[in-house]
Amino acid sequence: MILGSSGPVLTADEVAFFKDQQPWGFILFARNCLDASQIADLVASMRETVGGRNAPVLIDQEGGRVQRIREPMCPRYPSGEEIGNLYRRDQEKGLRAAWVMSRLHAFDLMRYGINVDCLPVLDVPVEGASNVIGSRAYGFDPQTVAAIGAAAAAGLKAGGVLPVLKHIPGHGRGMADSHHELPVVDASREALMAHDFPPFQKLNSELMAMTAHVVYSAFDPASPASTSNVMIDEVIRGLIGFGGLLMNDDISMNALKGTMTERAKAVMAAGNDVLLHCHGIMEDMVALAKEVPVLAGASLARAQAVEAAFGPGEAGDEAALRDEFAALMATG
Repeated sequence: MILGSSGPVLTADEVAFFKDQQPWGFILFARNCLDASQIADLVASMRETVGGRNAPVLIDQEGGRVQRIREPMCPRYPSGEEIGNLYRRDQEKGLRAAWVMSRLHAFDLMRYGINVDCLPVLDVPVEGASNVIGSRAYGFDPQTVAAIGAAAAAGLKAGGVLPVLKHIPGHGRGMADSHHELPVVDASREALMAHDFPPFQKLNSELMAMTAHVVYSAFDPASPASTSNVMIDEVIRGLIGFGGLLMNDDISMNALKGTMTERAKAVMAAGNDVLLHCHGIMEDMVALAKEVPVLAGASLARAQAVEAAFGPGEAGDEAALRDEFAALMATG
């Protein structure tokens, strides 16, 4: 499991639960991030509960409206759309800006001990789609999204932070916000393979990806990708060729139906390697823990590959990169 916590410090119940259950990783949200020393202390205390190992600690630090750590702990960053706009005017500058922004994210996150960023967003929107992706997207064509996404992932890794591709195999056609209801995409296989899947195919060697709570009726009309072994086996592992660690988008989202127990069973049966629960609600986490198996087999091997890839990153001149980024965005 990858689990959240309820606030800026771990409660006694959370400490006891994490020590007992030994989740593979943790995830932070704005509720967990009040000031610099507090964030670092929280991350350290999370790792203490799992024996001090360098557990993955995730965050959604995209820029734009999805940025969990904000000023004064981190500067505000532009959205994916703004990076895409620069790319459309000048491809070289756009790719450089994507790389540098991610490298700056890595500077920000590593000083708090956070080693995973749920970025890049590889969804390719269509006109009229829900704004749940909206300005988070790099563009409306798969080539642009793939190119910028690859630069963003590379910038994170250069700084010692690992990326998570989202939302595989693509949330861009969703006409509903999966936080609130289940989107159903009726596009043909051919349309999905031409428009939605290519960015994920280009980055299919990355180590982690997050599934979309979206039904793709051309492949499986009954279940969203997060709970569909057809989507995971045939599309994500097969057509897209993703071989890394697969996690569901937050299991608490209203696109999924049923109790937490029912959701956990469906997510794990579909073929996800680890279960992601973000809200930090103890009652939910206790229920989920009863259904989620210990990492083993191929899932364990994928998790170990992630752990082996953690490192300090390359040296870099942070001040110079911040100046360069400001200049790049000013030209846009």
